[in-house]
Amino acid sequence: MAMALPIIWLGAAALATYTGVKYANRLNSEEYGFAAHPGELDCTVTPVSGSIVCCEVYDVLDHSGVWVGDRIIELNGNGLVRSVSPERFLHDRSGNTIYVACDDDLAPVVFDGADQRASESIFQYRQYDLLKNNCHTFVSEMVSSQSSAVTLFRDLNQQLAQQHGQNITWLPV
Repeated sequence: MAMALPIIWLGAAALATYTGVKYANRLNSEEYGFAAHPGELDCTVTPVSGSIVCCEVYDVLDHSGVWVGDRIIELNGNGLVRSVSPERFLHDRSGNTIYVACDDDLAPVVFDGADQRASESIFQYRQYDLLKNNCHTFVSEMVSSQSSAVTLFRDLNQQLAQQHGQNITWLPV
C-alpha cells in the first residue's frame, strides 16, 4: 500500500494539472473559438443531422460525436465507430447532458457531409489512442473529410469555429 501511494499522488497531480489547464483555457475562450462553453447558457436546442454534440466525462474530459437522425455516431474507446442512442452516449459518463455546437443565432451548426461520412464509418475499427486518435479526432475528420491532428476538445472547437466562420456556442439538448 505504501508503494501505491506515490502512484496515486502522481495520478492526482496529473489530473489536477489537466483540469487546471482545461479551466484556465476558458479564460482564453475567444482564442479557441468558444462563444459559450458547455453548460454556460440555459436555453435548449434540438440537434439536426450533421450537428456536432458533446458531453462531459468526469468533469475533466469531453466526449464528442456526430448527430445523425435520432442517433449519435461516436468513436468508442475500444476503437469501434458506432451509432448509439442519446441515452447510450451518456451511459458510463458523469455528464447527464448532451450539448450541441451552435452559431451566433443559437441554431445548430451543420457541417455539409458530416452526417454522411459518419454514417459510412459505422462498424469500422480505428486504432484508438486517448491522445492521438480519439473521439475529437474522429469528429474532426467527419467535419472536414480530412485526417486531423485534433485531440483536445478546445482544438476541435477551434476547428469548428474556423470552418464555420464564427465562434461556437454549446447549448444543451
